[in-house]
Amino acid sequence: MLKINLLPIRQLQKHARARHEILGFGAVFISLLLILGVVALLQTSKASAIQAETTRLNQEKQTYDKVLTEIKKLEADKKELENKITIIKQLKKESSLTVHVLDEVAARLDSARMWLTSLNQQGSSLALTGIALDNKTIADFMNALDASPFISDVNLSDSSLTQVAGQELKAFSLQCAIGSPTEETDKTN
Repeated sequence: MLKINLLPIRQLQKHARARHEILGFGAVFISLLLILGVVALLQTSKASAIQAETTRLNQEKQTYDKVLTEIKKLEADKKELENKITIIKQLKKESSLTVHVLDEVAARLDSARMWLTSLNQQGSSLALTGIALDNKTIADFMNALDASPFISDVNLSDSSLTQVAGQELKAFSLQCAIGSPTEETDKTN
């Protein structure tokens, strides 16, 4: 006798394989979703940590900005004070230079043979005008001025005859350079 198996074994096996494949795919898909969820949570926590650190650093930067502004203000004040000190030193030096130059001119002037009618100092130049008895007196005065440590480059810019109290005298104009003796030694070094 023949026995016929009426149970659909092949179909049941196909259904079982399909069910196993679906369950496997579902398990892989759920595992993948869990892994992605964990990665997303880690990334979110890292992002919020970075955001918190950025906020903290910005607040710290703002406190340093105040300090930097104060430092810049102090540097500007320091520079301004240094400029003022430099100007004061320059004025002291120039005022003492003027006193020395006037002293040198007065000491080298032969008051018995000549007199000055004007003396004009502008910066580092000195202009002298006066009247002398003769050309030799003017030349001696020029040589005496040129020997001074404060006066240099003495040049006769004008010389002419003039009448003073009925006598013929020499009117003259001199141009000189003036400077402190310490400046000259600094320039040669």
